[in-house]
Amino acid sequence: MSDTRRPEPPYPKQEQAPPGVTPKMDPPPDHGEHSYRGNGRLEGKIALITGGDSGIGRAIAIAFAREGADVAISYLQEHRDAEDTARLIEEAGRKALTIPGDVSKEDHCAGVVAKVVEELGGIDILVNNAAFQRTYADIADITAEEWDTTFRTNIYAPFFLSKAAIPHMKPGSSIINTTSIQSKQPSPQLLAYASTKGAILNFTAGLSAMVADKGIRVNAVAPGPIWTPLIPSTMPQEKVENFGKQTALGRAGQPAELAGAYVLLASDLGSYMTGAVIPVTGGEMMI
Repeated sequence: MSDTRRPEPPYPKQEQAPPGVTPKMDPPPDHGEHSYRGNGRLEGKIALITGGDSGIGRAIAIAFAREGADVAISYLQEHRDAEDTARLIEEAGRKALTIPGDVSKEDHCAGVVAKVVEELGGIDILVNNAAFQRTYADIADITAEEWDTTFRTNIYAPFFLSKAAIPHMKPGSSIINTTSIQSKQPSPQLLAYASTKGAILNFTAGLSAMVADKGIRVNAVAPGPIWTPLIPSTMPQEKVENFGKQTALGRAGQPAELAGAYVLLASDLGSYMTGAVIPVTGGEMMI
């Protein structure tokens, strides 16, 4: 049965220009604004979340702040969404830092980490969550430039950011990558995006082993279909209308429903987890 926080399809027809913004979504996503309750699991920690202005990133930011962390969010140019997320962080009594710019560029990524360290005093948690996607029916329609943009945003950026952050991380720190069910069940129309999500799985596994002796844990969360601005701004309207209907739960997931997985991996609750992938897929199997 549907409820106001977890509505079932069909969803209203809608379309946005990429990358999309939260206020135009119908129904509005649930990021845990009214439901997430913290337990001090990240007290005194400093977190950086890419793509933290909206969607999954906003839900993570709310949860981390309510668990006691100061939170920096990087985002492309969606200033209103970023301001709304920063306000929610500050309402939880924590420091918020917003950093706009393109994470596909290495110098920007290095600058983001440097700013977080300078203004917040360090970095304990890095969440590589920013993503770029577009849908195409024919490989001939995908330009080399767009393929490059997808890879630079989705897999180069986690490399750039991890490389910059690790020298500042103490034992007990955590890197969390956002992969996708697309890494195991690629949709043909999301060829470039799905390819990067498969690469993120291997990046997570390899990096986790590389930094284990530093006491840094590296894990990933694999969402299924989640109701974020990326959906109405990058998918055909008929796909948007029935988004998530194919899952066992019969609906798209809400960003708030992923927050707990990131808190687990960022906190001492997940202290014996590294190289792991947590699927949050509404019942779709990660095979």
